[in-house]
Amino acid sequence: MPKFAHDAHTHTVYSDGIGGIAENIAAAEEKGLRLLGITDHVHYLSERTLSRYVREIKRWGGEAEITVLAGIEGNLTFNGVDVPDFMARKLDYVIASVHEWLESPSQYIELVKLALIDENVTVIGHFGANFPHIGYPTLEELEEVLELAEANGKAFEISSRYRVPDLEFVRECIRRGIKLTFASDAHYPPAVGSVSWSEKVFRKAGGRKEDLLFEEFL
Repeated sequence: MPKFAHDAHTHTVYSDGIGGIAENIAAAEEKGLRLLGITDHVHYLSERTLSRYVREIKRWGGEAEITVLAGIEGNLTFNGVDVPDFMARKLDYVIASVHEWLESPSQYIELVKLALIDENVTVIGHFGANFPHIGYPTLEELEEVLELAEANGKAFEISSRYRVPDLEFVRECIRRGIKLTFASDAHYPPAVGSVSWSEKVFRKAGGRKEDLLFEEFL
């Protein structure tokens, strides 16, 4: 069983997943997780469906043997993060991720910087997933990202799906006190809790329980 058993990034039928909230929770319990985050894509949810989404998470979470948090995954655009204030207020946390196709790593970094100064954002999702396709940022650009994250209290997820960020970035987050989460980015229940790569990198980087964003639930 994983030492820091949690998965803070999963999807359901409320967006592009194929399982229900109860199914994700059951899968998390079966795998021995202590915390599960339901984080469906923001652009699938209206004000009305968001209320139903949060109610359902709280309902099934209240019956679960583990902690279940209501989150959302927003998109990082050049106009900022597309999670409106009224949504953020109803949620436990907000992930902001780059999903656009970009031309350069500098464009990617500029988008992430917008999230790092957004008060609604809690976690940066799958940071660096685009780099193999668009190139890698400079050390100076990475330093700027880390400084903004540290100054604004933002966290980064360690994504087992995309296998990012790299070990040195995770190690630097730990050194600076930047919090981290584990993420399967599961889109169907059997993939919930598939975070072994996340934990492997975290432990290799010297991570401890206090370096995790949701340590109080673990």
